Amino acid sequence: MADRTLSDPRARLLELSQERGVSLASLSELLGRNPSYLQQFIRKGSPRKLEEQDRATLARFLGVGEEELREAQENSYVKPLQRETGEWVVVPRLDLGASAGPGRVAGGEAAFDTFRFSRRWLEEQGLARAELSAIRVEGDSMEPLLNDGDEILIDRAPRAFRDGIHVVRVGDTLMVKRVASAGPGRVALLSQNLAYPPVEVAADEVEIIGRVVWKGGRV
Repeated sequence: MADRTLSDPRARLLELSQERGVSLASLSELLGRNPSYLQQFIRKGSPRKLEEQDRATLARFLGVGEEELREAQENSYVKPLQRETGEWVVVPRLDLGASAGPGRVAGGEAAFDTFRFSRRWLEEQGLARAELSAIRVEGDSMEPLLNDGDEILIDRAPRAFRDGIHVVRVGDTLMVKRVASAGPGRVALLSQNLAYPPVEVAADEVEIIGRVVWKGGRV
């Protein structure tokens, strides 16, 4: 039986490989990966989640539904959580912070409170079709644009990428940065505070959670 201390998709993948009598190394090679790829995924949590194409390939080979290999809360940051009630749109405040410093390991993403915004105001701001969540800023690397403790609205509606201020996840680290193209297959994560140097990474290492479209904070 699989080790139930593992997160569900990792435990299920290990269990299925044992039931089918196929090694993790063989399954890794099926994906065109190095032989230790799935072993690292299960035991070390790297990568944090399987790519969609890899998950689909494994599910077909193992004869199970793809959902069995998906995290229970996978993509929870991008699910449309806001609710509409008449003239008001209720936007959840998520119990996490996006670091404006070196980076913060993502914690829980449950809504612990809500904001209510006028539907008319959202329309005036061009946000009528937005899928909004509110989170707080932590750190000073985006000052003076965003300050420690500010609340920001992120629009998680799927759109073509364009340069701007985004909440992103790199590995398990959640941060708010200005994201700009840096050549083919590369992006730059830029801070407003010049004390923080730019960071350039491969585009496939960055998950865009949402575009920052509004901020609020104490004066």
